[in-house]
Amino acid sequence: MTSNHTRTSVVALLAATALGALTPVSAHAASGPAAVPAPFTTAATAQARAAATSPATLRTLSRFFARSGVIKATAARPHLAGPSVTVYSLTPEFVAGRREAPVAAPRFIASKAVSADGQVASLWTVKTAQGWKVVNIATGGDETDYVGEAHGRGTVFQEPQIDAWYVVRDGRVLPLDPDARRAVGKAGVSLAGYQRLVHKKYGDKLPGSAYDRAGKGGGYGGTLAPPPASASTAHAADAATVAPSGPSTAFTTAAVATAAAAVAAAVLAVRLRLRHARRSRRVAV
Repeated sequence: MTSNHTRTSVVALLAATALGALTPVSAHAASGPAAVPAPFTTAATAQARAAATSPATLRTLSRFFARSGVIKATAARPHLAGPSVTVYSLTPEFVAGRREAPVAAPRFIASKAVSADGQVASLWTVKTAQGWKVVNIATGGDETDYVGEAHGRGTVFQEPQIDAWYVVRDGRVLPLDPDARRAVGKAGVSLAGYQRLVHKKYGDKLPGSAYDRAGKGGGYGGTLAPPPASASTAHAADAATVAPSGPSTAFTTAAVATAAAAVAAAVLAVRLRLRHARRSRRVAV
């Protein structure tokens, strides 16, 4: 697991419009969260996995694994290990305190990749107008590892603002990593209790809030760089180069304009301040 370690990303997956125009309401008014949506279908997962094993993706993976100079790209020989899985993330509706909102929803399909020297990375694949595309690569295998740790009992999801991983089981939100345990305790909390918790932490940071208008949604005091005028996700992935990130861990939308449009309702992390040093380097595409 890499929850407490620095991670590396190829690109930030999700657009700054991810939260939509939500109006925060009292989390205490919720009558009970809805059941989480079903995961992506078997057919969709197969298509996502095919994208993750395309020649362009494997070339990008080879360069990704070679970024530190420990292994040459020509020797990396990346391959996928284990099943590809649906990754769920905390929903903005749940954070806003909406009645019967699901705690999490499917956001992308993750596949674990391994290099010849044992390095591990996670490929994030989303459905775009052009089909399933790999739009992000991150070091480590959290996305698939935590799903496996739940052994099919409940739905695993991420609170991306603090990179915490949970499983929803029998009406409770249970922690799967140290960040989650710090947030909800070893025994976890009820769904209603978790909704009150995240509403208190993030309910005033939704789009249109003073926090958002001040330009802090990207995790710093400035504004997010706009996406390029045009960019093919597949071409961008094949042309990846490594570049160090700044002190902020804010998500950007560089080189994923096409994919971002398909996941515009995705994750709170784009709009909220993220923990510093979660990712020390970013691959620009």
